[in-house]
Amino acid sequence: MRERSDIETVGVVGAGNMGNGIAQVAATYGYEVVMRDIEQQYVENGLEEIEFSLDRLVARETLTREEADAARERITGTTELSDIAKVDLVVEAVIEEMDVKKEVFTELDRITDDDVVLATNTSTLSITSIAAATDRPELVVGLHFMNPVPIMDGVEVVVGEKTADGVVDLAHGFAADLEKETWESEDKPGFVVNRVLIPWINEGIRAYDEGVASKEDMDRGLKLGTNVPMGPLELADHVGLDIVLRASETLHEELGDRYKPAYLLKRKVEAGDLGKKTGSGFYEYGE
Repeated sequence: MRERSDIETVGVVGAGNMGNGIAQVAATYGYEVVMRDIEQQYVENGLEEIEFSLDRLVARETLTREEADAARERITGTTELSDIAKVDLVVEAVIEEMDVKKEVFTELDRITDDDVVLATNTSTLSITSIAAATDRPELVVGLHFMNPVPIMDGVEVVVGEKTADGVVDLAHGFAADLEKETWESEDKPGFVVNRVLIPWINEGIRAYDEGVASKEDMDRGLKLGTNVPMGPLELADHVGLDIVLRASETLHEELGDRYKPAYLLKRKVEAGDLGKKTGSGFYEYGE
């Protein structure tokens, strides 16, 4: 296994919201990054999001212009998974579907050096099952970044059935190098965050659908009553209603009816109203 001090180049598989956020933060802290997605348009969209985010951090004086430009120059976009073959650490951030993740990890296991740690950003799926698609399950670990990655301080380290202790230590250390705080979870459905967060969002949606309060008062009440920055409906929009639904379905399958997705959530997703990213969810969003 490579040591934390050996990591100079990070491969990120997936250029969506999570993938491009992970790539941006890693590059900001000095790592060379190869970010891969399956289509050039997805790669370009991810790079555009990174540039927009870096510009915003410059405007807020969180980064200097020189630091932002240097971070962008450290990121290479590609559609070829083979371009990740020689990185020192991989973080996967593709769609939250087990079959897709297993396929990616099987290929990563084939093309990367045998001592490279393969991390997954999954928010609900079994690390042990994903690791079983490789011949190095002891080198597979969960690195669940919070969204939006450049802003949120936390990373959930998830330990699979066969994850080696040294890999767990490396995961905590890598996150610390990105100035993230970590907590650790066993490989149980939903881990720490989504095990609690998803039913909270679902209950907020159900309560709104049942007429307990307007969506504005539902969110306002939760924010003022519990000191959270967003209420359940607003948070669902920001995460993406399709992502919330997928997580709910995974937990429902694993843990039973207490995690059954709210009917209104399913209806919104079926209508294509996925939240902020589509311009409409529980709220409307401008350009």
